[in-house]
Amino acid sequence: MFSVEMKIAFFETEDWEQKYFEDKLKGHELQFFPHPLDKKDVSEIKEVEVLCVFISSPVTKEIVDNLPKLKMITTRSTGFDHIDSDLRKKKDLIVCNVPHYGTHTVAEHTFALILSLSRKLYLSFERIKHGEFSHENLTGFDLYDKTLGIIGMGDIGTSVINIAKGFGMHVVAFSRHPDEKIAKKLGITFLNLNELLGAADVVSLHVPYTKETHHMINKKTIKKFKKGSLLINTARGGLVQTEAIVYGLEKGILQGAGVDVLEEENLINEERQLLSKHFIKDKELKTLYMNHMLMSDERVAITPHNAFNSTEALHIILDVTIENILQFVAQKPQNVVES
Repeated sequence: MFSVEMKIAFFETEDWEQKYFEDKLKGHELQFFPHPLDKKDVSEIKEVEVLCVFISSPVTKEIVDNLPKLKMITTRSTGFDHIDSDLRKKKDLIVCNVPHYGTHTVAEHTFALILSLSRKLYLSFERIKHGEFSHENLTGFDLYDKTLGIIGMGDIGTSVINIAKGFGMHVVAFSRHPDEKIAKKLGITFLNLNELLGAADVVSLHVPYTKETHHMINKKTIKKFKKGSLLINTARGGLVQTEAIVYGLEKGILQGAGVDVLEEENLINEERQLLSKHFIKDKELKTLYMNHMLMSDERVAITPHNAFNSTEALHIILDVTIENILQFVAQKPQNVVES
């Protein structure tokens, strides 16, 4: 039986997060450290029963072996590669994560990019800044009655579909496991990938990055796109070969592209990692974006991997983490990662 009061150590926390946890976890003994977990911290957390970390904190067997009372590790991230795989197999140690936190946030950002391109918002803003009020070359197009192609039917892809329906769009989707019950419920049609690319006025990517999905949009598949369509990527940069976007724009296959992620973002494993003061990003990402060949193309809307970044999404991360802890205390653990 667990004690009512748990000793919990938090690493990589900011001041606002500490206050949030203190408000929600009253009755427990909390320790906070702004830096990532390191073996030198063990002496200060010898008595902890719960360890709460983020992605820059490597949780090793050496550290855990020196925490004799530790019963749970919870990470404020979806990924858990920073936690030793052998620890995830221990029967007397629970490891939890935050499976989802940006469903609506990323879906809304997807449409922000679509609208930026369909109504030429960036060009409009820039023109007004320079005191110009001409409508020349600012003619956009309606989303109503257009076809949106969704690649990936997870939570985010489904949320994008719901928004699209509000605009009066037709939706076609590609999934490795098409479900006709879901298709009927959402009012969509499943197509194979080539059929979708040829039918959609807007193609939006919502699949994870794997060996199988690497460069799924490339110079070969870009030729399958409907002429004059838009490509939107708020998922992972490696899904799209940068050269394919350039080729599509040069050949008039693509009318525009909206990207929140770039192929070269190989340092990023977890979106919220971008907000961490411990993530070395300033020079690398600044150079990446400033030197990127698509930056100067007015047909391209680029945002700096910011689709996940909303107040609500950041609070979801903390709320799920808190619930992970409370459910563990109640001996009903949730969001337990598989070894």
